[in-house]
Amino acid sequence: MDYRAPAWLPGGHAQTIWPALYARKRLQVPRPMQRERWTTPDGDFIDVDHQDASAQNRPLLVLFHGLEGSSKSHYAQAFSDWASEHDVQLTMPHFRGCSGQINLTPRAYHSGDHEEIDWVLKRLRQAHRNKLGKHLLVVGISLGGNALMRWAAEHGQEAVKTADAIASVCSPLDLALSGDAIGKGLNRYIYTPMFLKTMKPKALAKWTQFPGLFDKEAMLNAKDLYEFDNVFTAPLHGFNNTQDYWARASAKPLMQAIQLPALALNTCNDPFVPVSSLPQKEEVSRSVTLWQPLHGGHVGFAAGSWPGHIRQMPNKVGEWLMAAVGATSDKQGVTDG
Repeated sequence: MDYRAPAWLPGGHAQTIWPALYARKRLQVPRPMQRERWTTPDGDFIDVDHQDASAQNRPLLVLFHGLEGSSKSHYAQAFSDWASEHDVQLTMPHFRGCSGQINLTPRAYHSGDHEEIDWVLKRLRQAHRNKLGKHLLVVGISLGGNALMRWAAEHGQEAVKTADAIASVCSPLDLALSGDAIGKGLNRYIYTPMFLKTMKPKALAKWTQFPGLFDKEAMLNAKDLYEFDNVFTAPLHGFNNTQDYWARASAKPLMQAIQLPALALNTCNDPFVPVSSLPQKEEVSRSVTLWQPLHGGHVGFAAGSWPGHIRQMPNKVGEWLMAAVGATSDKQGVTDG
């Protein structure tokens, strides 16, 4: 992806924050979305949003959101806009607790949640198996992208049978290096409070559901994601502590096992995904394509004149996915201007 940030938007922080808050997310009128509630194998639920295309045999794009994201996130709106323009069906599953309602079991979601992704994608593949021409394409944003790449690596040939092509966008594929970066310097004062502002109330609601599930006071006193994960995320999902969680959930060490077409897009000025953490060609399989533009921030990629729009990244990623499976569209993608 040959991306260059507009001259009026310099630096990784600006390229992260402005697109999320102020740049245009859509270039056309939104299509209606329908929400379904799926019962999970363990008796819980997830909420899944769908946007239809003109026909059932059009490609299906599945979008897994990032940490504390949802179908309302800026990047989700931009991919919804892209899907509408290119007549692609869109499905956006919410990780547990991210759709506006607390889930039912004593667990939430985490960066390596490949079991949940496997269940979601196999259900979608089964539902669309008999529809001629159906391609199943998958995008994971940030946390969702690490979990998606982890899924592809863990499931090998089974992943090839389930999805046709995947992409991760600005994903912390080395969780330890990214987790360390987000807890330092300016990041600690910008992004850490933003995430903890919603994560702590959700954890507190989970403690109210299941009193004594974790150390409530330690969770409330957590000053960064390391401390929060140590008290809440790691023990609730079978990890010993934060170090164990970040090591075992990271996708990067396993990316040589990926067998289906995969794109990993990371910018070199992402405020909390350091360049030193990015996978190199020799660390991934031949099925993996690496895009590492100099600019873009964290899931930013603003383009055009002020205030800009964020359709360039979905257009480029969607174009790559469609080309990977030989899918076609009669629509013209948005220009880079």
